[in-house]
Amino acid sequence: MNVLLLGASGRIGQRTANELRARGHTVTGVSRSGTVEEIDGDGFVAITGDATDADDMAKLAAGHDAIVSALGPSDDESPEILTEMIEAVIEGLRRADVERLVWTGGAGGLSVGPETRLIETDDFPEEWVPVARAAIDAYEILSEADDLEWSYLAPAALIEPGERTGEYRTADGELVTDDEGDSYISMEDFAVALVDELEEKTAVHTYLGTGY
Repeated sequence: MNVLLLGASGRIGQRTANELRARGHTVTGVSRSGTVEEIDGDGFVAITGDATDADDMAKLAAGHDAIVSALGPSDDESPEILTEMIEAVIEGLRRADVERLVWTGGAGGLSVGPETRLIETDDFPEEWVPVARAAIDAYEILSEADDLEWSYLAPAALIEPGERTGEYRTADGELVTDDEGDSYISMEDFAVALVDELEEKTAVHTYLGTGY
């Protein structure tokens, strides 16, 4: 598969690129700088792109089989840039006639109980609220794109660099927790889950939670 990977220079983006490469996919990695470090092996090219520009997204998406997004706001950007990005990416895909999109979202909108989302719980860190709300807004925009084969993949409440085990669980619209109620996944296994969904299309038009 010929994949356009947005946000390729980030920690999740780099791991996703390596997971795609390990499975034999060809990857074009997009970043603001046009440089991506720590990508192993052939079958990868890094290019510059602006994920808030629909014209740029259409040009870059053309000729690819699918788009994978590991986009997120940088430290000096407002979280609301997520909605600008998703609008530009959706429009770009439509112009390029590419239907498949896997978007890395946030866990804040996942359900943790009757009519309660993670972002609405007392333990949700206040400093995470703005980006979580922006990610929810981005999901709501994506959910209207019925003409695209989109999947919105969210990590567990805690995601950190760690080990690639190849093991994980998923839940449709719900936060994945273990027997102790903890919600965690390594970035490496989140990349596994993301590429599995890209290949298998088991959660099209779905907000999918992941975790152990």
